[in-house]
Amino acid sequence: MDVQTWTYIIVGITFLIYISIAIWSKANSTKEFYIAGKGVSPLANGMATAADWMSAASFISMAGIIAFAGYDGSVYLMGWTGGYVLLALLLAPYLRKFGKFTVPDFIGERYYSNKARLVAVFCALAVSFTYVAGQMRGVGIVFSRFLEIPIESGVVVGMIIVLFYAVLGGMKGITYTQVAQYCVLIFAFMVPAFFISFQMTGNFIPQIGMGSTVNDGSGVYLLEKLDLLSKDLGFNEYTEGSKSILDIFCITLALMVGTAGLPHVIVRFFTVKRVKDARKSVGLALLFITILYTTAPAVSVFSKLNLIDTVSEKEYSSMPEWFKNWENTGLIIYDDKNNDGIINYNNSNQNELVIDNDIMVLANPEIANLPAWIIALVAAGGLAAALSTAAGLLLVISTSVSNDLVKKIFIPNISQKKELLIARISSFFAVLVAGYFGINPPGFVAAVVALAFGLAAASFFPAIILGIFSKRVNREGAITGMIVGILLMLFYMMKYKLGWLGEIPPKSEWWLGISPEGFGAIAMLCNFIVSISVSYFTSPPPKHISALVDNIRVPEN
Repeated sequence: MDVQTWTYIIVGITFLIYISIAIWSKANSTKEFYIAGKGVSPLANGMATAADWMSAASFISMAGIIAFAGYDGSVYLMGWTGGYVLLALLLAPYLRKFGKFTVPDFIGERYYSNKARLVAVFCALAVSFTYVAGQMRGVGIVFSRFLEIPIESGVVVGMIIVLFYAVLGGMKGITYTQVAQYCVLIFAFMVPAFFISFQMTGNFIPQIGMGSTVNDGSGVYLLEKLDLLSKDLGFNEYTEGSKSILDIFCITLALMVGTAGLPHVIVRFFTVKRVKDARKSVGLALLFITILYTTAPAVSVFSKLNLIDTVSEKEYSSMPEWFKNWENTGLIIYDDKNNDGIINYNNSNQNELVIDNDIMVLANPEIANLPAWIIALVAAGGLAAALSTAAGLLLVISTSVSNDLVKKIFIPNISQKKELLIARISSFFAVLVAGYFGINPPGFVAAVVALAFGLAAASFFPAIILGIFSKRVNREGAITGMIVGILLMLFYMMKYKLGWLGEIPPKSEWWLGISPEGFGAIAMLCNFIVSISVSYFTSPPPKHISALVDNIRVPEN
């Protein structure tokens, strides 16, 4: 069977599983919709958290970034893994003790103000919509290539699937669907990595294979060969970076603290019965995440070497079928500038090949000539990764509207039935907006996700940290800090990344040489300074808030 047939079969089976789980786990109460009724086991929650965490950015885009950026791409590995540890060890126990499963709810209660809650809701929506745009884009890319339908149509299909189980089952449906999605995505990521590692180095384990010699008798190490090839083509050596130390630091920090403030991950700690179970699930999730994150650098090296060997200085007419298929999607562009029919792939004005970062993992099995079923499996894995995170983000959006806005601010006495209805309606409209941004994304998947983390860092992290560890920070300080942080980050994004404020300026005009992906660290620092300064020039919080802070500083067992 060909790749497309295999893809229809495997993707069809996985979608059938997701829909069946959604029907089985239908939520009948707000508790089940928001936090899965606190009935999830640590193992299931660990797998669901890992699936939620490893989005389209991790599965589809991260290895692609590392493949093209080399050493500079390591910021994503450091930032995302470090952020998870920061969240699990520093913030989660305290937030669980406080008992508020949404970030806006925590901020509204801790800073004793519905205005603070309202600002937090705006920030949650900005973060979630930016993040989910990357996921829907990932869905569209997979459908476009492997099912040969337009990216726009692929996004629509993804919208329908995720809407079904997110609206029907809420967190309960999402959690158990994510367990299945984790199994699919990790199997899909690891199987081709094992095959290609053995093919290129004679070692099945990709983490070891990356540091091994090439399987051609030359005795040259894999990374050494890639460095030489990159240098010959005019690129930086793969193991050398081009970013400034300051920019690397800022991107890593923004990703770390942004991770710690992500609302769709924090809610995970409320789906289990006890704090003890939450800790178990945290450890298990870290183990499950580690499998992919330690493999991604190896996949990057394999895919980059195979790509260069396949396309560089080769005749365009001799390109394999996978090249033409990706070309049809618009994610590979070949422009024969000298009309010689030879693909000139290099870092110069004469470069004739443009390759989208997001195709590297998906195309890797094809480049390596692996069997059709493995190629189809990778497609299913990419969809699983994108849909799992998209569902969690959509829940955050619907919860922010139904619980944090409607119930806590506008209609405090709303019935559970009506609240559940509003949550589902909110999910529906959220999917429509997410679909639009998936069709019209501001960049490749991982870059969009990085911007979402920057927004979370700029807005939520200072408010959460100061809310737990400072009794002096008051509502005026927190509100002003969040507004300054989110507006500063939005301005920098719109000017230097999205081009919404005129033409995008060159990199030389970046403030202090810091990229938009790293500016969240600067905006976060401004948030801290403003929050603390305003608090010390205004009245201190009421005594019951100080007592509340003292209480949450001692996590539950």
